[in-house]
Amino acid sequence: MLHPVILCGGSGSRLWPLSRSQYPKQFLSVCGERSLLQSTVQRSAGLPDRGGVIAVCNQEHRFLVAQQLREAGAEALTVVLEPVGRNTAPAVAVAAMQALSQDPEATLLVMPSDHLVGDDGAFHQAVGYGVGAAAQGRLVTFGISPDRAETGYGYIRADGGREGPVRPVREFIEKPDRDTAESYLASGEYYWNSGLFLFGARTYLDALQRYRRDIFDACDRAFGRVSADMDFVRLQGEAFAACPAESIDCAVMEKTRDAAVVPMDCGWSDVGDWSTLHEVTMTDETGNVLLGDVLVEDTEGSYVRAEGRLVAAVGVENQVIVETPDAVLVAARDRAQDVKHIVERLRAEGRHESNVHRRVYRPWGSYEGISQADRFQVKRIVVDPGQRLSLQMHHHRAEHWVVVRGTARVTRGDDEFLLSEDQSTYIPLGVRHRLENAGVIPLEVIEVQTGSYLGEDDIVRFDDVYGRVPTDAKGAPAEAANEGSGISEAER
Repeated sequence: MLHPVILCGGSGSRLWPLSRSQYPKQFLSVCGERSLLQSTVQRSAGLPDRGGVIAVCNQEHRFLVAQQLREAGAEALTVVLEPVGRNTAPAVAVAAMQALSQDPEATLLVMPSDHLVGDDGAFHQAVGYGVGAAAQGRLVTFGISPDRAETGYGYIRADGGREGPVRPVREFIEKPDRDTAESYLASGEYYWNSGLFLFGARTYLDALQRYRRDIFDACDRAFGRVSADMDFVRLQGEAFAACPAESIDCAVMEKTRDAAVVPMDCGWSDVGDWSTLHEVTMTDETGNVLLGDVLVEDTEGSYVRAEGRLVAAVGVENQVIVETPDAVLVAARDRAQDVKHIVERLRAEGRHESNVHRRVYRPWGSYEGISQADRFQVKRIVVDPGQRLSLQMHHHRAEHWVVVRGTARVTRGDDEFLLSEDQSTYIPLGVRHRLENAGVIPLEVIEVQTGSYLGEDDIVRFDDVYGRVPTDAKGAPAEAANEGSGISEAER
C-alpha cells in the first residue's frame, strides 16, 4: 500500500512574525482555510490503495500535529516523535521502519508538511507514474517544471536522451547563481527539487544501509527501543540523538544509480518567504494582497496582513507589512529572504518573539497574555471541551480565576467544585490545583497571577493526562519518567 509520510519539522523562520518556532508555518492557514499541514494530508486522500498516514515531528509539536491531522480526516494515523531534529534522511528511515511494521510491502510517499500544491489532479497523476517506477525498485523524486530562473531552489538534471513521464536522474545541483539558473531554464533538462519522494520502504532502507550505514544503524537502534506514548511512537532519545544529521538527497539520492525524476507541473510552491506567498495569493487590481483590517492609499505590489489591529499604508510599493499582537514586520519584497536574520538576532538575544506568539497552544487548549508588569500578569485561558490541565502547584505565585464563558470543574487542595460564568476562585501559593472543562463549549477563564516570579517553569506537575513529564516536589523532572525522553523544558 502507499503510505503518505508527512515530515512536520522546520521552523519557517522566513515567515516570521506569523511563523514561530513553537507554531511554525505548517500549522498556519496562510493560503485558504486549512493549514498547510492539513492541505498536505488531504492532498493524499484521493490516491488509490492508500495506507495509513505516518507523520514525523518533534516533541513540542506532537499535540498540534495529531489534532490538525485528525481534523483533516487522516486515517490510521501514526505520529513518530523525534527527540531531536536530524534532517530528512533519518526522519524517513524511522518512518520506513514504522511502515514496514504495519505493512511488509509498504511504499512511501514522502511529503514536506509546509508546501503548497495548486493542482491536485496533476499531483495525483505524477504520483501514479512514480508508483510504477517505485515498483521496479527506483527511488523517485518529483521535479517541478521551472517557469523562471530561480536561485533559491536546488535543481535536478534529468537524462536529456530519455523522454517519458519517468526519467533517470543525471545529477542533483545546489542553489545556482543567476547566470547558471538562466542556462538551466533554457536547456529544458533541469527541474526544481521539490523535496517530494516516492519509493518502497525496504528499497530506501537498503539504499541507506549501503550508502550511510551510520545513519541506518542509529535509526535502527532508536526504533528498536520505541515506546508507546498515548497515540504516539516515541523513539529512544539517546540513540536517535547520536544519529548524524543528513538530507535524503545527500545520504542516498545523490549516490544511487536508481534515482528517477517525474516532471510535475502542479502549481507547486514551498511558500518559503513573504514574497513567495505574495506570488501564490490572488492580488487586487494594483497587485496588492490585503488581509485583515487593512487600509491602503497609493500602494502597489505589496503584501499587507493585519492579525489584530488596523494597519494603514500610504505610498508604499513592493513591501511586506505583517502585524501580529506582539510584533510588526516591514520589509522590501526583494529582501524577504533576509527576514531569517531578524529571527537569528531575536534568538541570540533570548527574546521570546522568535519562539512563541502571545497566544500559546497547549494540548488542552491555549493561553494568551493580556497584561504583565512587576509581580502580576493577566492571561486568557481557553480549555477545549472534555480537556483539563495537569494537577499542579506553584512555589512563587498565587492565581485568581474568573470564568467568563462555559463551566469549569476546579480542583483546589482537597476540594472539587464547579464554577459557572461570572464566578471565581482563588488558588493560594503552594496549593495543588487543576482546571477542567466540564461543559460542551470552550471554557474561557481570565487568570490573574501575582507573586515574586511568574515564569512558565514554576510548575510542579503531579498528574497529567497528556503524558508530559511529572515533577518532584522541587519542580525537577522525575528521573524515571524523564530518562531518555528528550522532552524539552517548554513541554514541562
